[in-house]
Amino acid sequence: IQKAKFRRQDMNNIVVGIEGYVGTGKTAVCKNLLNKIPNSVLLHGGNIYRAITYGILKTGLINVKEDNNKLSKLNIKHIMDKLQLELKIENNESVVYVHGKKISDEDLQSLETSMATSKISSYADNDGLYEFGRGIIENLKQNYNVIVSSRDIVNMYPKIDYHFLLVADIDERVRRKMKQYKGEISFEDLKKHIQQRDELQKQTGYYKIHPITRVIDVTEYKQVEEETNKIMEYIK
Repeated sequence: IQKAKFRRQDMNNIVVGIEGYVGTGKTAVCKNLLNKIPNSVLLHGGNIYRAITYGILKTGLINVKEDNNKLSKLNIKHIMDKLQLELKIENNESVVYVHGKKISDEDLQSLETSMATSKISSYADNDGLYEFGRGIIENLKQNYNVIVSSRDIVNMYPKIDYHFLLVADIDERVRRKMKQYKGEISFEDLKKHIQQRDELQKQTGYYKIHPITRVIDVTEYKQVEEETNKIMEYIK
């Protein structure tokens, strides 16, 4: 009886993937969706990779300035194991621990971590990481509706129920990120960084539009609530 009930619960739960270009506000949208979708948890898939990169930068495990051929031989799952990376759910959101220490959002979202993550993810072998991600989603889906914020979500989890790709004008995206970095970088320099990250991630095959994908242009949206409500129009 318990097994039958477990299966019904699992069938009723959904997985919603939110993907987006740098500066489109996908993290804020995902956090807002937690309040819109009952019994939901948020998996920050991108933060797993950022935590790996942060660990690499701090430990010097590899040289991120290595040429691309060397980076292409990098097995990300092996790096995760060396860093003793753990994923936990706290307050309905995923957090990442490296060597037993929780990595702060400030460290995960720093400009240095962001740029290095874009480069490493573009060349490294991510198959083991994708398998890890699929396992996490399947486990969470047994008891929750799962909101996933990540890159290449459909390839990582082909059984996804909804997939949204957020896009926006480049200057609008730079303006949004300028607020985050609080004067650490000029508008033009940040624009170059974002364009570089866009190019790296496109080379990797990110931002693909699949048959299930709904593209939402958020350029004109001034509030997170507007973006979230647009997404909720499509979710049953």
